[in-house]
Amino acid sequence: MKTDNNSFERVEEFKYLGTTLTDGNSIREEIKSRLKSGIACYHLVQNLLSSSLLSKSIKIKIYKTIILPVVWYGCENWSLTLREERWLRVFGNRMLRRTFGPKRDEVTGEWRKLYNGELNDMYCSPNIVRVIKSRRMRWAGHVACMEKRTDYTGLWWGNLKKETTWETQA
Repeated sequence: MKTDNNSFERVEEFKYLGTTLTDGNSIREEIKSRLKSGIACYHLVQNLLSSSLLSKSIKIKIYKTIILPVVWYGCENWSLTLREERWLRVFGNRMLRRTFGPKRDEVTGEWRKLYNGELNDMYCSPNIVRVIKSRRMRWAGHVACMEKRTDYTGLWWGNLKKETTWETQA
């Protein structure tokens, strides 16, 4: 593809800001890799997060500033399926459960896992999927403001080419 004095080669996949993008927009392996990195990051700070000496607000700050950015890196390019959204929600809930620990049941006196509703009440922040979607919208706004830049032209041309190809095949 050529625009003005620039030419762009069509490739099946490429790295953009450390994230692998594919022509089919499949990001499943990228998300799995990010979740593994998030788990590894959790294990590095596990002693802090499981400590009874730290308050829940400090544990949440550690989670937000150390673990979540590792998972969110490059998420502006992700188009999530329901399965991938579920993976991300499960990851977030699992990390919060490990951080806050079990709760003693008031009726039976036994220890149990925290329910999702209890996690949401304790965390008091948008869930991981909502944050990813808002970051995607913010990135799309930045791209829309770049009308005269070559990246925008390539993005626009690529979308136009896909639409035209689809219309000619139908």
